[in-house]
Amino acid sequence: MLKLVRTNSEHSDFIYLVKQLDAYLKVTDGDEHDFYNQFNNIDVIKNTIVAYFDNKPVGCGAFKKYNSHTVEIKRMFTISESREQGVASEILKALEDWAKELNYSVCILETGIRQVEAVHFYKKKSYKITPNYGQYKHVENSICFKKELINNEKGQ
Repeated sequence: MLKLVRTNSEHSDFIYLVKQLDAYLKVTDGDEHDFYNQFNNIDVIKNTIVAYFDNKPVGCGAFKKYNSHTVEIKRMFTISESREQGVASEILKALEDWAKELNYSVCILETGIRQVEAVHFYKKKSYKITPNYGQYKHVENSICFKKELINNEKGQ
């Protein structure tokens, strides 16, 4: 059974998974890895989720405040042997729910055009392509997404 744990960026399993993510991205990002990596420091991230299967860390995700109503989804990763099992979907939903609990109404994120699986995943999860924001504004290999969070309890 999958277990999700809310934690922070100092959690050892989160750090372990992020190191695997960075190794994967170093290969797929190629020469652009250093540019993207400068925006992925985990010391500024306070809200993280680690997914466990049989007490083994298999995935993670996080968000950080972007503005008063928006969070940026960061550091989404699932180990290769746990992909296609719904881990990322559970993590993303948990991050969205947590953001709603903290009164955020929008999630944004950036991924690279070479991250074909990620682009497909976010589209499947109702994220819409939006103009590139912030440091990604003029980066041709970045795709930015946005999703309005709906609070079903209030009928919005």
